[in-house]
Amino acid sequence: MGLPARRLPYRALACGLAAAILAGCATPPPPPAEPLPDNVVEVAPPADKYDFSRPLKHLNGRNLKPIPTRPLNVAGSCAFRDPTGYRGNIQLQVKEAKVQRFAAKVDVPKKGSCQFDLKHFQQVETLPQVRLAAADGCSVRMWEQDKKVTVAFNGCQAQCSGEAVDYLWPIQLERRSCF
Repeated sequence: MGLPARRLPYRALACGLAAAILAGCATPPPPPAEPLPDNVVEVAPPADKYDFSRPLKHLNGRNLKPIPTRPLNVAGSCAFRDPTGYRGNIQLQVKEAKVQRFAAKVDVPKKGSCQFDLKHFQQVETLPQVRLAAADGCSVRMWEQDKKVTVAFNGCQAQCSGEAVDYLWPIQLERRSCF
């Protein structure tokens, strides 16, 4: 009867010694990071989540072609309206990527309106897209894709009243119906 009682302390001692050895192998927590100075911003490393060398699966089997880089040539006048009451009109004349006439007005129901005129802009780019810039930071880009011409706006709060700038979408013109 005395024999099993003597082994119990040795087993407990062996288990305790093994636990102490394993605890010594654990890595200590990292020291707290020092705060960054006010003029330094921490940037996360880029995620290698996407493989940009392969086409997207929804584009497989589609015959997509790049937009050709050529001077924009377009002239016309167009008015538009959608079922919600969003409406507008645009007059546009661009010859060899030089804007000669540009005026647009967009009315957004219950939000306000936006108005653009070439006299408030300076042309700053011709290719690959025509770009107009205003002194207040508003930028208007124009490009052609297939038989459509797109006029897009960015940072144009000064040209809009109310909250219309939040609802200002690019204007896409179809050559067969507007020009």
